[in-house]
Amino acid sequence: MVEVATVNRRVVVSALDDVTIETVDEDLPGAGEARVRTTVVGICGSDLHAACGRHPFIDLPYRPGHEAVGVVDAVGDGVDESWVGTRVAVEPNLACGHCAQCRAGRYNICRELLVLGCQTPGALADSFTVAVDRLVPLAEDLDDRHAILIEPLATPVHTVRRAAEAVGGLEDRPVVVIGAGPIGLFVLLAARHAGARVVVADLLESKRARAERLGAVGTFDPTADDAVQTALELLGGPAAVVIDCVSRESSVAQAVDLVDKGGAVMIVGVAEGATPVPLGLIQDRELALIGNLMYVREDFTAAIDLLSSGAVPVEEIISAEFEFEQAAQAFAASADPENVKVLVTVGS
Repeated sequence: MVEVATVNRRVVVSALDDVTIETVDEDLPGAGEARVRTTVVGICGSDLHAACGRHPFIDLPYRPGHEAVGVVDAVGDGVDESWVGTRVAVEPNLACGHCAQCRAGRYNICRELLVLGCQTPGALADSFTVAVDRLVPLAEDLDDRHAILIEPLATPVHTVRRAAEAVGGLEDRPVVVIGAGPIGLFVLLAARHAGARVVVADLLESKRARAERLGAVGTFDPTADDAVQTALELLGGPAAVVIDCVSRESSVAQAVDLVDKGGAVMIVGVAEGATPVPLGLIQDRELALIGNLMYVREDFTAAIDLLSSGAVPVEEIISAEFEFEQAAQAFAASADPENVKVLVTVGS
């Protein structure tokens, strides 16, 4: 147990062009908590949306950092001292544990859900405290550059698992992924791992090329006049599942045009507000329109297994790295559509 609090630097985001570092007293871990000294943090698409004032569930200013790897340096009452010195990844969903969803094991949609680094101060700091049950020990053979991808990969793993459940499996089934940002690329990798044949849509040729290097059987520009026809030709017919990582009116409408009758449209991207959907076609074709939020521990663990298997080429995913003092530049870089995953190194 630590007895003396020291200084802690922490990033504060007030706008995309207003990212600063504040200095606060370092927190002491409470009962059931651990303090983690941060080593590396990833900047998520949600962080960018929040910084631009476009995230519906994150208010500005906020203190980011929900994709994090670090080392436990102190524990609170009731926590085994053996945690100290353990390198960990953070599962940032903070659930109540007692609502109907939590009791059913679906704590990712807890009625009182908060997310570390979104609604509470996050890991983009020298250190942070969190309930010890939110920490996952890391094997020595999984380095930080792989481990920092666990959290962003877990949501696609969760989505692909639920898609497979919705349509009776994805082995050799046609799937479309709309959007080739970090989440879209991870969805591609997870869907391929599940055996699917995947076609990817994106506006940028460079992103489409990266998707093909990662195993997409084909790609298309979703704004092209013949986009739907091109996708159907690449797939050999309608998709069993379309996974929308963009979640705009146009992308949902295109997903409905691409999916087969009785298929599933999985919504992963965070919509900026009320979004019209072609409800008549959803009803007439018996389509499942399924929302997806974060993950549960089995998805987090499956993401670790996928990374450990070597199926995720980090050199294609990690595109920019900054030091802690360069947090403002890191957020600016995350707004560049050519970047995939931007990292901030905090400590050794």
